[in-house]
Amino acid sequence: MTAFPAGTILGYPRIGRRRELKRAVEAHWAGKSSVEELESTAAELRAATRRRLADLGLGREDSSIPESFSYYDQVLDLTVAVGALPTRFQDLRGADGSFGLDALFTAARGVGEHAPLEMTKWFDTNYHYLVPEIGPETAFSLSSDRFAQQVAEAREDGFTTRPVLVGPVTFLALAKASDEAGADYRPLERLEDLLPVYVELLASLRAAGAEWVQLDEPALVSQSLPYSDAELAAAAERAYAVLGAAAGRPQILVASGYAQLSAEAWSVLAAAPVEALAIDLTRGSLLAPVAGLETKVLVAGVVDGRNIWRGDLAAAFDKLEAARGLGAAQVSVGTSTSLQHVPHDVADEEQLDERLRSWLAFADQKVQQVEVLARGLVDGRDAIAAELDAATAALADRAGAPGVRVDAVRARTAGLAAVDFERGNEEERVAEQTAALGLPVLPTTTIGSFPQTGDIRRARAAHAKGEIDDAAYEGFLRDEISRVIDLQHDLDIDVLVHGEAERNDMVQYFAELLDGFAVTQNGWVQSYGSRATRPSILWGDVSRPAPMTVRWAEFAQSLSEKHVKGMLTGPVTILAWSFVRDDQPLAETANQVGLALRDEITDLENAGIKIIQVDEPALRELLPLKAEDQAPYLDWSVGSFRLATAGAHNATQIHTHLCYSEFSVVIDAITALDADVTSIEAARSRGDVIDDIRDSGFPHGVGPGVWDIHSPRVPSVEEQQAILQRAVDVLPHQLVWANPDCGLKTRGYDETVESLRNLVAATKNVRVGISA
Repeated sequence: MTAFPAGTILGYPRIGRRRELKRAVEAHWAGKSSVEELESTAAELRAATRRRLADLGLGREDSSIPESFSYYDQVLDLTVAVGALPTRFQDLRGADGSFGLDALFTAARGVGEHAPLEMTKWFDTNYHYLVPEIGPETAFSLSSDRFAQQVAEAREDGFTTRPVLVGPVTFLALAKASDEAGADYRPLERLEDLLPVYVELLASLRAAGAEWVQLDEPALVSQSLPYSDAELAAAAERAYAVLGAAAGRPQILVASGYAQLSAEAWSVLAAAPVEALAIDLTRGSLLAPVAGLETKVLVAGVVDGRNIWRGDLAAAFDKLEAARGLGAAQVSVGTSTSLQHVPHDVADEEQLDERLRSWLAFADQKVQQVEVLARGLVDGRDAIAAELDAATAALADRAGAPGVRVDAVRARTAGLAAVDFERGNEEERVAEQTAALGLPVLPTTTIGSFPQTGDIRRARAAHAKGEIDDAAYEGFLRDEISRVIDLQHDLDIDVLVHGEAERNDMVQYFAELLDGFAVTQNGWVQSYGSRATRPSILWGDVSRPAPMTVRWAEFAQSLSEKHVKGMLTGPVTILAWSFVRDDQPLAETANQVGLALRDEITDLENAGIKIIQVDEPALRELLPLKAEDQAPYLDWSVGSFRLATAGAHNATQIHTHLCYSEFSVVIDAITALDADVTSIEAARSRGDVIDDIRDSGFPHGVGPGVWDIHSPRVPSVEEQQAILQRAVDVLPHQLVWANPDCGLKTRGYDETVESLRNLVAATKNVRVGISA
């Protein structure tokens, strides 16, 4: 048995410190570089990552450095590797039967008749993965050697790395039934057919030089999947009996993460013929000792891979010492999850307040924390006393810093009463809104943003650098808003938006205008594919010093007799897409944000805005993975949205938007939001969610997104009409709206205009059938 290191991480950011991978991939998509040039850039990025991790204290040859690179998504990588792309992509196989990089990108983004795979959130994070489509017809086969190539590449560079793959149970548990199989099919039934390909894949990794392999199995912690704890544990027992017995394999580390491993899975994995287990001890606790653990390495995830706070290293070391009491053959230090969920390096944030920086730990600092704690495990607590004391002092400094607690903010939240969370009677609202708004049947609208062009980004950058003054920048934004309003008039859209040219991001824009937040320069985190966000840092009590959106909404409304929506980001999404303080309950922080938005809605109403959209795409995202934690979460998350919107007049129509949020899972919560209209993703699932809406008796207006904006494809009139017709066939047509499934920020104008023209034409065709 090759020894396991005293400390490791479960993954590392893969987009590059300055988003080098994003730029290289998008250049390839744009036809500006070849596959060979893209592969060369990616190889350089992987090499730089390995060297950086070695410099930070991980070993070059002890398998502590994970090989966790991906061009787009780790689930898609595995889908391609085991040949599980759906039937519609099989013509993309090469002459040798393998899938190349362009096949991978086609499955992710869609091209022509190749509709992309569906996308959804990875457990309770803002990372999106591509959903495998599995049925009885899926023919598993080893169809890519990319994982082995990367291991060999590292070997040539003097590194023995640990390849990271999605485990077989999680891969099938996260899959959806293929169209051929039908909605009731359960992909986990194909486990025994998939395992021989994993055996082959593991052998290829060993042959390439891998001594350890990491198989990620976070499905074993989740109670939000259509499988019980017992079913998932039984599947894990079968899977690892086969993989553990495979000849010529590397040693296996099975990693869970994101929550506490179920008791059933804990017992199964401890008894399984694998060499190491990694568990999350930041969102989970130690379970009881179980048989088989005495032969295992236990990687104790005491360094949080999900947040950016420096944390309590002394408490983390206490957990490590407690973990030793479980009787494992070895305890090693680990991160709770991959570090793909945090930015690269606090040292890159020179513009952040120095005091705030001392409270933070990004990926590189977390690697250093792992190294410190590992040294403590080997040499004893006294050997790292100085580092533990420094972390404790930073915690104390943070607790007492100005702005962390603001008496006026806390007094306002403490004074809230039940009436502050309740809007007026729904029937009365509908009547007043119908009279006030005068909208047609099947109103058309968009979700909020229009394309963020190069001109917009250049103007924003020039203004930030002082190259153009405030007056010139504001003039530019007014011209851009005017252009977007004119375009929507030309397209004959019913309810307009101002396009959000002034917003760099739907959360950061508000973070820059609210007290209690800080923003980063280079704190990029991958959201999906080549897309990255810069989560803001919510470090103190939140309040709104001044109106944030009113002047832009008021200006846009002055340009049209049609209604222009006011656009806000909801409190749950602001929390979900920020790094939030961990020193008080999320409910308290959410109510502070909710009150700030409540004030903004009042000011928008006073400015004459009659439709206000408060986006909550992250409502499902934050749903806890454990069933017992879900009801309290839904109580405060729904409550914060209602707090923000309950002060609106009956005649003001409140919209909300949810994307890739598995509508059916939180249907009761979405109903409880009490928004007048909810727009949702429906395009990638080809309208499947509409049946869930019908079955639930959803009482409010709903806009099933008929255009998947995460793909460059232009959906035809017929394609969009089919989804819209499906909606009006089973839902009261008075409740149905027509819209894309998300904002248009990432799209180009040519595809936007063509797709919206098709959307409007599809809507008019469906209206004809209704009027007949």
